[in-house]
Amino acid sequence: MAFRIYTKTGDDGTTGLFGGTRVHKDDLRIEAYGTVDELNAVLGIALTCDMPDNVRQELADISSTLFTLGADLATPLDPPPTYAIPRMTADHVSKLERSIDAHDEVLEPLKAFILPGGTPAASYLHLARTVCRRAERCTVALARRDDIGDHVVHYLNRLSDYLFTAARAVNHVAGVQDVPWRSGT
Repeated sequence: MAFRIYTKTGDDGTTGLFGGTRVHKDDLRIEAYGTVDELNAVLGIALTCDMPDNVRQELADISSTLFTLGADLATPLDPPPTYAIPRMTADHVSKLERSIDAHDEVLEPLKAFILPGGTPAASYLHLARTVCRRAERCTVALARRDDIGDHVVHYLNRLSDYLFTAARAVNHVAGVQDVPWRSGT
């Protein structure tokens, strides 16, 4: 028998979390991991563009990590699940920091705020950065209500920094200058 994509269980406006608990589809937890899913979709678009191989590999790794992050958010810590679920760790955050530092070593120091743009890849990475910030805001709201662990918010905060730096790195390799913001225009 083939697996069907539709189950009809959400027709009443609810969805199931890992572990079986049902919540409304507009619950903060659903909003948080749904926005992480949207972020991952934007990264998928970015990956269709020309970019340096190292950034492409970093983004592919991040895409997989975002799936882990979504599973983490979809599985409440309380009550503890009866099965092993991947959780975000300090190592995920450290990996992003190492990538940011590596890109910063070859980029010109920032002297002004910059506007999104440049190559298509960099533009999509800037879009991903804004979706990441929204995911972070949703997750912070969820964290005020529920225990979500120590590393989810840290990861999203660092990921937005990474996406900003990666956009600059993609433009740099392509020979495209950052677009500085000019106040008063």
